[in-house]
Amino acid sequence: MQMLGGVIFDFDGVIVDSHPAHMLAWKELLLIKGKATNDADLSFVREGAKREEILRHFLGELTPDQMVSYGLEKDQLFQARAGELSLIPGFAEFLLQLDALGLPSAVATSGSRSRVEQTLESLNLRKRFHAVVTGTDVEQGKPDPSLFLLAAQILHVDASRILVCEDAVAGVLAAKTAGMKSLAIAANGRESLLKEAGADLVVKDFTFTSVETVTRLFARIHSQGNLSKNTERQNS
Repeated sequence: MQMLGGVIFDFDGVIVDSHPAHMLAWKELLLIKGKATNDADLSFVREGAKREEILRHFLGELTPDQMVSYGLEKDQLFQARAGELSLIPGFAEFLLQLDALGLPSAVATSGSRSRVEQTLESLNLRKRFHAVVTGTDVEQGKPDPSLFLLAAQILHVDASRILVCEDAVAGVLAAKTAGMKSLAIAANGRESLLKEAGADLVVKDFTFTSVETVTRLFARIHSQGNLSKNTERQNS
């Protein structure tokens, strides 16, 4: 039977309620660089783009030195608000359930390694994950599946046995392309968007689900596959 073998978590909006601080940091940086933005403009940031892609999207082509400099500036603006961050409700309990079952977990995010690692360390979470994969480790950001495939490779778990926890349409699409199941964390009325993208399960936060629930999801999908095969045999 195909069973859950490991879990990959996106970072912003899945582990940490960081989108407000993240958006404000980007808004402030872009304003400093002469680009005024509103919330609608910044929706691009929420969809899992790499930092280089975000900078090009708003500021056009930049030199490699500018990319590095602006990225560090943005991280500093974010870290100034790091004290305001909190975990997504139910995440800590969900992670404990994974640990109890001995299931490996990873973080896979388009965010910069310095920001993600620093935030995980500040929350005493870094050692809880078997791997942390960031936008600097792959050429393409989501919806390209490279981030998730690399994380699965490090976990030594087949893609078909991986659950991806995401809150962005691009992330759900990346999981689907990778051949993985997805649990979507839907805040601010994004349930329908994530369902349409192909999420296997959509919840408001982790308090509305459990590792037992997602394990049954894998078993149910497997059983449905067997049922379809049996039906095909009977009709042939």
